[in-house]
Amino acid sequence: MNDAVTIDRASAAAVASRPIATLPLSLTINGQPKDLQVEPWTTLLDLLRDKLDLTGSKKGCDHGQCGACTVLIDGKRINACLKLAVSVDGAEITTIEGLGQLGNLHPLQAAFIEHDAFQCGYCTPGQICSAQGLINEGHAKTREDVREQMSGNICRCGAYTNIADAVLDVMESRA
Repeated sequence: MNDAVTIDRASAAAVASRPIATLPLSLTINGQPKDLQVEPWTTLLDLLRDKLDLTGSKKGCDHGQCGACTVLIDGKRINACLKLAVSVDGAEITTIEGLGQLGNLHPLQAAFIEHDAFQCGYCTPGQICSAQGLINEGHAKTREDVREQMSGNICRCGAYTNIADAVLDVMESRA
């Protein structure tokens, strides 16, 4: 049995000419409530970067393989390039811009500077957000744990040892 729907050219043209509807979206981003209208295909990363001018989260691979776009959703790390914005309606989003500010760095930001845990800096926002998510999860206890649980964040410059040092430093200061 064929359940395919067919329509004539005129009907198809009428459907295609209709404007695309946007959907309402309410988020708290870096502590600020936002009521937005977004197209249903908009990723969280594109919303943050293109509509809200929060450009700290980077578009690296756009396939969830590099971690440059990592943000926190309700305290959990997520690749923002893989998440449709409408799927996180009502969530609390934290980007690198929400973790610390000039003159008042987040402990991870300060540790990344102290341990020279970045080279070019492109992956750093995603690395720091992922590290905060890792700390929130509370499962990492050793250097090997940190390296394994941060393995979804790629650093093409190879600063992995320094990144692990920075994360361990913050974990130990909280213990």
